[in-house]
Amino acid sequence: MLTNTLPAISLSATVGKEPGVLVVGLAETSEGELLVGLPDELAKAFSKALGSDVTTIAKQLGASAKTGKTVLLAGAGGLKLVVVGIGPIDVTPEQVRRAAGAAVRLIATLPADAPKTVTISLETSEPKVIKGAAEGALLGAYTYLPAKAGTAGIGEIVLVSAKPKAEGKNAVELAKITAGAVVLARDWVNTPSNDLYPESFAEAAKAVARNAKLSVEVWDDKALEREGFGGLMAVGGGSSRKPRLVKVAYAPRGARFHLALVGKGITFDTGGINLKPADAMYTMKADMAGAASVLAAVSAIAQLGLKIRVTAWAAMAENMPSGTAYRPSDVLTIYGGKTVENGNSDAEGRLVMADALVKCCEEQPNLIVDVATLTGACVIALGDRVAGLMARDDQTADLVLDAAEAAGEQFWQLPIPEDARPKLESKVADLKSTGDRPGGALTAAAFLSEFVPTEIPWAHLDIAGPAFNSAAAYDYTPADATGMSVRTLVALAHVLAN
Repeated sequence: MLTNTLPAISLSATVGKEPGVLVVGLAETSEGELLVGLPDELAKAFSKALGSDVTTIAKQLGASAKTGKTVLLAGAGGLKLVVVGIGPIDVTPEQVRRAAGAAVRLIATLPADAPKTVTISLETSEPKVIKGAAEGALLGAYTYLPAKAGTAGIGEIVLVSAKPKAEGKNAVELAKITAGAVVLARDWVNTPSNDLYPESFAEAAKAVARNAKLSVEVWDDKALEREGFGGLMAVGGGSSRKPRLVKVAYAPRGARFHLALVGKGITFDTGGINLKPADAMYTMKADMAGAASVLAAVSAIAQLGLKIRVTAWAAMAENMPSGTAYRPSDVLTIYGGKTVENGNSDAEGRLVMADALVKCCEEQPNLIVDVATLTGACVIALGDRVAGLMARDDQTADLVLDAAEAAGEQFWQLPIPEDARPKLESKVADLKSTGDRPGGALTAAAFLSEFVPTEIPWAHLDIAGPAFNSAAAYDYTPADATGMSVRTLVALAHVLAN
């Protein structure tokens, strides 16, 4: 199973004599577009080599202040310069995150015999902006497959900051750990399903837990059947690769808040007996992105040493059609005893999540956040780049939305309307797993809410759209797995630990 390592990254007060590929910014001001981060001596050298000033040449080649717009220039002595748009001059962390990511992603594709050095000079000074630039650069350097012959990827990143004090170095360290968790989640999601299936995914989680000195517990199919995890056993029943439930726990001494994270881990989703169309099945190795996110996030939280108790639960199964697969109209008994009439075997995620949520609630956490590529309906509602957030109260929703904003991830709150629960009425069970077609994401959230006691604050994140990018890469977001929600979960833990 392929695992990536991050490029080395460091802070410097100045642009060094051998900056490798230098990245500078083009910002929007009230007086026009302004080049930032290019030292005077290098500006003169470039102007002499190019026969005009850098800004003019860059704009002739298509450069603009639009965030993430990149242009490559070659100067004297083989020095390469990337001019990247950073938007308005009063930059936000997300602006520089996107700009640094776009620039590094471009540089990673350039021909080279050895891993490249990149120097990013965007006049960053505030710790939050430094962190944004560092995260963007590290995430922009990501590639799942080994670099193509002659490109060699990124070996080192130097981030120029006029005041590289302790808080700046701390910001870079936080970015490294957070980006490392995002990359881990991306690697897991990108791994083909014949290599990553419930048993191997559980083993990978155990390896990460050991390295981060976390406690880990795994329920295999025999334990799941014995203890009555009817959702996991039903969904995984059609596959020769049996389901798993994984618990990874971080419990530092003195922690007073307990955050529980629950992730959907369907390692491949054919739709089961309700078989998906062929075109809709190709990306279904990504249906375990929620589990990847929560497992990666708890490892980062532990590495950061945050004083908060965090327990991650990953419900893993492979949804396949066979003679042992569960059927529409089957009645399943979820862990804890509640019965569910299966409405559609392609609505499997909510069934494994129900098992994990009930088990999670036995520990009475202070807050539960579940993460799942749950519904196509959420993609229809919000598109490919925005995830849905649903909660029973606005206070919980606002807490998660604030963390997402700080992390630079896009979520939009959707309601759980009063009319959603009646759609789940069943004549033969406590409830049905599906309702009618309209508002499918809302009905799914209403279903999950049935397995979380009302006294426990709970938020549901439907990341079905932005978890996997089937289009071209942009900014710091690659094609394929994105690692969506990891940064939000880490940011949320920061807030709750304070």
